[in-house]
Amino acid sequence: MSNHSFYQFDIRETVGHIIEGYGFKEPTPIQQKVIPAALRGESIIGQSHTGSGKTHAYLLPLFNEMEKEAAHVQFVVAAPTRELAIQIHEEVKQSIEYAGKKGEWRASLVIGGTDKQKMMEKLKNNPPQIVVGTPGRILDMAKEEALDLSKTASFVLDETDLMVDLGFIEDVDQILVRTNEEVQLLVFSATIPERLQPFLKKYLTNPTHIQIQDSKPAPELMEHRLIALRHKDPADVVFEISKAIQPYLAIIFTNGKEQADQLAGDLLERGLEAGVIHGGLSPRERKRMLKELQNLKYQYIVATDLASRGIDIQGVSHVINAQMPKEEEFYIHRVGRTARAGLEGTAINLYTEEDLPLIEKLEKRGLTFTFYEVKDGEWKEAKSYKDRQKRTRTTSDMEKKAKAMVRKPKKVKPGYKKKMKQQADKNFKKLKRDSFRNK
Repeated sequence: MSNHSFYQFDIRETVGHIIEGYGFKEPTPIQQKVIPAALRGESIIGQSHTGSGKTHAYLLPLFNEMEKEAAHVQFVVAAPTRELAIQIHEEVKQSIEYAGKKGEWRASLVIGGTDKQKMMEKLKNNPPQIVVGTPGRILDMAKEEALDLSKTASFVLDETDLMVDLGFIEDVDQILVRTNEEVQLLVFSATIPERLQPFLKKYLTNPTHIQIQDSKPAPELMEHRLIALRHKDPADVVFEISKAIQPYLAIIFTNGKEQADQLAGDLLERGLEAGVIHGGLSPRERKRMLKELQNLKYQYIVATDLASRGIDIQGVSHVINAQMPKEEEFYIHRVGRTARAGLEGTAINLYTEEDLPLIEKLEKRGLTFTFYEVKDGEWKEAKSYKDRQKRTRTTSDMEKKAKAMVRKPKKVKPGYKKKMKQQADKNFKKLKRDSFRNK
C-alpha cells in the first residue's frame, strides 16, 4: 500500500481499494491539491482542463467521508448534460464495486428523459446515499419530496461554466436552498465566467481556489493540423482524411445538431460508418449511442460541443473539426478529447478565412499549427494561410461571382442544391482559367 503516493492522504481502506481497482499510481496535479482540501471539509473552486483527473479528485474524498449507517443523501454531483451525468454515474458505480460496497452504498442517476413517476417511486422506496444528475431533474425530485437534501454533506458542480451558458444556475440556486447552510460546495470549471461570480459569492465563504495551469492550453503530445476548406464539401475532405489516417477513434465536431446530422449522413453515403451524438437525440438514442461508443462500434463519431462535455472515452486518437468553433475555449475543450493520459493525439482542422482570427488567437496562446492538404489518401504539406491570404481574397471574390452566375430553378427538385453547387464549381474553374490567361 505505501508504494502508492495516494496514501500520503488520510484515506480509509475502502478508498484504498478503489485506488487499487483503478490501478492509479500517483495523484494528478488537480488530485494532489483537491483531495487534501476536500478531506478537510473545505469548499473548493477548482479550475483545470479536460483529462486532468478531476472526477476522481472529488469522488475519492467524498467516498472517504461516507457515513456507514446513514441512509440519507450524503453527496450530490450535478452535471450540465445527461451524457456527462451518465458517465459520472458509471464511475460512481465502478468505484462502489471496487470499494466492496455494492448493495451497501446506493447511487441514483437523476436525469430528464426518463419516466418521472417511476423515478419518484424508486427514490422514495429506496433512498440513495449518492445522487448524480442534471440540475433540472434533481430540482424536480426535490420539489416532489422524492429527494430530501437537507442532510447532504457535500455538493459538486461539474462543468459549471457550461451550466452558466445553458441557464442552469437558477436551478442549482433553488436546489442549494434546500440543503443545509453548512454544505461543502465543490465547484469545478475550465473557466470562471463573470456571470458565475454572484453565485460563487452567495454560496462560498473563503473557498479554497485551486487552479492547475498547463504550460500550454492543450496537451503536449498533440499535433494541430490545418486544412484550407476553400470551396470543397466538408464531407469530401473528411472522407479524404479517413483514407490518410488509421484512427482508434476519431471525433468529428460540428457547430450544431443539424450540421452534425447532415455530415453524418453525407459520410454514410460515402461509405464511412459514422455514429452521431448531440442534444437533439432522444434519451434512448443517446444512451444507445454512448453504449456503442464505449464498446468501440464506431471508428468515427460526429458530435456537437454540448455533447462533447459528456464524451470521455479512452483511446480517442484524432479530433477533426469539420467546422472550427467560434471561441478559443471550445477549441481547447474539443481537442482535449484526445492526447490523454500520456497518449499522442492529432487535431485536424478544416478552416476558412472566417476562422483566421481564432487561429491567430490560439497561436498567441502557444499552439503551433502545421498546414496540410490531403490528396489520394496522402498528406502533403501546404502553404500557411499567411502566405496565401492575398490569393484567398481573390479566390473568395471569384467564388461569389461563380455562385451568382448560377440560376436557381423555378421548380425545385430533389438534389437541386448539389447540381447548383456543381455548376458553381464549373463556373469557378472557368473564371480561374480566364484569370490566369489574362495575367
